[in-house]
Amino acid sequence: MEADQYQASDAARAVLAAQSLYYVTTGVWPIAHDRSFQAVTGPKVDVWLVKTFGALVTAVGGALGVAAARRRGSPETQTLALGAAAAMAGADAYYVARGRIPPVYLVDAAAQAALMAALLLSRSGGS
Repeated sequence: MEADQYQASDAARAVLAAQSLYYVTTGVWPIAHDRSFQAVTGPKVDVWLVKTFGALVTAVGGALGVAAARRRGSPETQTLALGAAAAMAGADAYYVARGRIPPVYLVDAAAQAALMAALLLSRSGGS
């Protein structure tokens, strides 16, 4: 396979960079300042789980940031970016609808949906 086969378009690179920034920021937040995180999102029973999830989101954001910096849009990167956004949007909407988490999580669901739309649009624009 040719080395440049998966070079990301400028649009795809911008979306990956934005998603990376969003994920690293929201992932580090509960780790760095749990009190403010819970003030916005509601009290948590299992803080260790919140911090573990934050670490995972940060890792995904870091991987997407590396891909953006290297201008790489491989199928694996696209699957990770789209799949993570879909999983988080789906979980947000599902658990808000069931009253398990507060409606503030719909803000995140909207951000995830916007990321999914931008990812899909950047793919259709070619590389």
